[in-house]
Amino acid sequence: MDALYREEILEHYKYPKNRGKIEKPDITSFDTNPLCGDECRIDLKIEGNRVKEIKFDAKGCAISQAATSMLTEMIEDKSLEEIKKIGKKELLEELGLELGPVRLKCALLCLKVLKSGVYGIKDWPT
Repeated sequence: MDALYREEILEHYKYPKNRGKIEKPDITSFDTNPLCGDECRIDLKIEGNRVKEIKFDAKGCAISQAATSMLTEMIEDKSLEEIKKIGKKELLEELGLELGPVRLKCALLCLKVLKSGVYGIKDWPT
């Protein structure tokens, strides 16, 4: 089963969904993973409290890139309240792989960026 998930991760890494930037986003958020140098920016266009458009611009490892691409697909047309309920469990289930502590941070960077944007957090507490 892991081979199937690895193949999907490589697909999202090579051909990411929703890559790009929104010209005038309603919500934008950016953060980095200082352990490995991954970077992630997520832009959202909101209409009627729902995601009308989502784009991301990121640099980093395959896990980080694939997780971001997969997360953008997960939240298409979701309300902000639905997005707030998405946790690491849902994202990790979507990835379908057991990850060690370092790779876990890579996979969850996009969720941290998304949540900080949706909640309006400018500086994530350390």
